[in-house]
Amino acid sequence: MIQVSRRNFIYGSAATFAFRSSVSQTAGRFLLVGTQTLTGTSKGIYGYTFQEGELTQQALAAEAENPTFLALSPNRRTIIVANELDSYGGKSSGEISSYSLNPDRSLTLVNDVASRGAGPCHVAYDHTGRSAFTANYGGGSAASFSVARDGRISSAVSFFQYSGSGPDSARQKGSHAHRVTVSPDNRFLLVNDLGLDVIHIYRLDADTAKLTPNEPSIWRSPPGSGPRALQFHPNGRVAYCVTEMASTVVVLRWDAKRGALETVQEVKMRPPDFQGVTAGSDIVIDREGRFAYAVDRFDDIIVTFSISASDGTLKLMDRRSCGGKVPRHLALDPSGRWLLVANQESDNIYLLGRDAQTGGLSGGKSFSISRPQCLIFV
Repeated sequence: MIQVSRRNFIYGSAATFAFRSSVSQTAGRFLLVGTQTLTGTSKGIYGYTFQEGELTQQALAAEAENPTFLALSPNRRTIIVANELDSYGGKSSGEISSYSLNPDRSLTLVNDVASRGAGPCHVAYDHTGRSAFTANYGGGSAASFSVARDGRISSAVSFFQYSGSGPDSARQKGSHAHRVTVSPDNRFLLVNDLGLDVIHIYRLDADTAKLTPNEPSIWRSPPGSGPRALQFHPNGRVAYCVTEMASTVVVLRWDAKRGALETVQEVKMRPPDFQGVTAGSDIVIDREGRFAYAVDRFDDIIVTFSISASDGTLKLMDRRSCGGKVPRHLALDPSGRWLLVANQESDNIYLLGRDAQTGGLSGGKSFSISRPQCLIFV
């Protein structure tokens, strides 16, 4: 087991804030689940009470059209939602919606705006809550928005349309922006582009939500790998990029002064003997920064990694079933004792126990829900 000194870490990142701001251990926790509504029976965003390894569905928190990704504001009063649509008002765009969180755990729509591109698949707030962002997968673009005190989203402040292609003619015919991630110091926005094999890097003015291209403006992944997801380590010095097409986790050193990424390590997720199409999906890191968990679609696995205290590199510890088919997203509960996986094609959330000392996962319990896509604790 890897021992990690807490002195090595700088707390205060958005991920750490989310954990520290969780509700009382004794009061239970509330989970919001974004779903896909274009197929299946789901009608929008669902709420669950989570307590001691049990999920109890409360109700439909908000009826919404294809709310495939959700993000919680830093003050925990509102959420923004990516409505992954191909048309909005007759234009080739999806929409971004803002909802207020009510005391009864329902959601009230504040407003919605055009995402400026088809298929918005990811949204995020900056660490102040005054800016928001989206990645438009189908449109191959990204946009920023200003957020008012009441959670109302402005029309797009900055917009970037990407062009080009990657070496895989089937999956990289054009840009596919897939993730928007704010740097730990709130000075930069990073946009994973699966189609172009890059991460775009922008300087952020959090007061206005304006983005300007950084220098360097991109990090390049190995050709044909398809960078999909990104997660910063709690220390703010290392980031982890999941590639969809290569099914790897790339460890990246983050230069916060320059806004630059440097490749340190690349670790394969899939078993050496796996034959077929794989698709790396998502990654989470525990709040102590000692372990990482990633999921891979189509071979339907959860991969556990230990994290080096000295340089953030990964060591593969375990591969196990994700408890369903096509895992889209995963989350650790606020206590860090449970890992939840949203399995799209098997219509279930899979829950595993987690040993915080060893990082090991155990057990497994399934909860039915049509086409789950995103899990956030509020």
